[in-house]
Amino acid sequence: MTTSSHDAMRILFVCTGNTCRSPLAAVIARRALAARGLGQVTVASAGTGAWADAPASDGALLVALEHGLDLNPHRAQPLSAGLVAESDLVLTMGGSHLERVESLGGGGRAWLLGDYATGRPRMVSDPFGGDLAVYRETFDELEELIGAALDRLQREHLPASA
Repeated sequence: MTTSSHDAMRILFVCTGNTCRSPLAAVIARRALAARGLGQVTVASAGTGAWADAPASDGALLVALEHGLDLNPHRAQPLSAGLVAESDLVLTMGGSHLERVESLGGGGRAWLLGDYATGRPRMVSDPFGGDLAVYRETFDELEELIGAALDRLQREHLPASA
C-alpha cells in the first residue's frame, strides 16, 4: 500500500450502479471504523456503471435503516481514474469491477472485497431488483466481510498506537 500526501487512509468500495452494495459497504465500514476508533480511515464508494447523483435503491435504504444507518444522503458517483488514484485501498464486489479499477490504474491497491477479507475469491452478489430478504442477506454478508477486511487492514497497515 502506498503512502500518499494526505493524512487519512482512503478506502473506496466499488460495485456496478453505486446504489446498493458499495453504498451499503461504505456506511457499514464507517460505523465499524468509528467503533474501532479508526478515524484516520475515510471511506467512499463508486460504480462502474453509475448514473451520477442517483439515490441509493429502496432496498438498500430500508435495510440500512433496519440497522440504524442512513443512506438518504448518498448519491451515486461514476468510478473514475481520479477516484482510484486518491484511494489507498479499493475493494470491489465482483471481478468485472476489479478489472475496471485495475484498468484505471488501481493495480496493487485493488481487491475483491471477499478475497481481501477471507483470502478466497468471493463475489458479493447484486441484490438489485431482489426483495428485502435478498438485501438483508447482502447486508449481513457485507457486514461480515467488512469486519474481516478491517481486521486485516489493522494488522497489516495501521499502527497499533497512533
